[in-house]
Amino acid sequence: MLPRHRPVVRVLPLLLCALLVGCGLSGAAPLDPGVRRAVADWSAAPPARLAGIPLEGWSYEVASVRRDGDRALARARLHYRLTGHDAAPAESAREVDLTRDDGTWRVTGDRPAPGAPPQLWDQGDPTVVRGAHALVLGVGQTRQTLSGIAAEADRAVPAVDAAWPGPWAGRVVVLVPGTLDAMAALLGQPAAAYRGMGAVTTGKAGAGPAPADRVVVNPEGYAQLSGAGRRIVLTHEVTHVATRAATTAETPLWLSEGFADRVAYRDTASTPAEAAPALGRAVRRGELPAALPSNEAFAFGGDPDALARAYEGSWLACRLIAAKWGDATLVRLYESAGREPLPTALAETIGGDLAGLTTAWQAALSGELGAP
Repeated sequence: MLPRHRPVVRVLPLLLCALLVGCGLSGAAPLDPGVRRAVADWSAAPPARLAGIPLEGWSYEVASVRRDGDRALARARLHYRLTGHDAAPAESAREVDLTRDDGTWRVTGDRPAPGAPPQLWDQGDPTVVRGAHALVLGVGQTRQTLSGIAAEADRAVPAVDAAWPGPWAGRVVVLVPGTLDAMAALLGQPAAAYRGMGAVTTGKAGAGPAPADRVVVNPEGYAQLSGAGRRIVLTHEVTHVATRAATTAETPLWLSEGFADRVAYRDTASTPAEAAPALGRAVRRGELPAALPSNEAFAFGGDPDALARAYEGSWLACRLIAAKWGDATLVRLYESAGREPLPTALAETIGGDLAGLTTAWQAALSGELGAP
């Protein structure tokens, strides 16, 4: 069973105060012009150890300062873009330490604000590998490992282009932390949520292209995959990046996850029995699903076999739609389901309803996964 995931929506905690005075921090005070100038001078360029990363617009917006004699702690929001990749600035809530010497403030360091996920470079000096379509940033990884991931991502992008006609950048950023725990820290979740998975995608669904979609690799899960498994996982993730602008809260997860697997498996020789082992075992036990997977079926941290069945069933549903009505109709359904309720989207694209689709899907599961 291949490690899989659902799209992850991350919203950084609101750690900054709207007002510069009286924002609830002990010792908070109006911004000292010297502090503001020190932060501005310090953030005029990224740190030297990030020189290999194509950064632009690097700046810190100071929101509040807490002073204690010749020491100060500033709460700030870091803004930056990865050149050629980010449609809008990425953001990170930070704390900046300053000291005053002979009346002049200077920055002595910064770190993630309490409760805010770290940036990859907070975990160590990053190594940068550029592919034709991919930018891979890694910490605690060999250049050979990162080059292999870049090569797989470079293969994934054209495969997604061939399957998804909608507009997207045609590029992907891949983050490769050193450990599963480091990956979980980047995503602000417990490590158990991602154990056994190969990768996940960050980004906010809807309202146009996400400013900073990232594919985040679980180095431990990814290392356990075969070459074919790695290709499938990265193609799945790149599909989420490409379709982000068409994905909204209206889109059922069985459709978004099933479509991503449809793209990932489309050019492989994998049969349903080979690619859906968990669901196959259930069907042969007489446990035919009563309905297409619910959104709740994709929750992290639950029964891994049940999660596998949800993904496998979603893939087979999208595979069925493509086989019966065509890949172009599957794409139209995906786009329509992000704009309007699923019953309307189904009626407009396949000319049927959810009950009819479910019956056809159940028949396909019985025929393709039943007893030999």
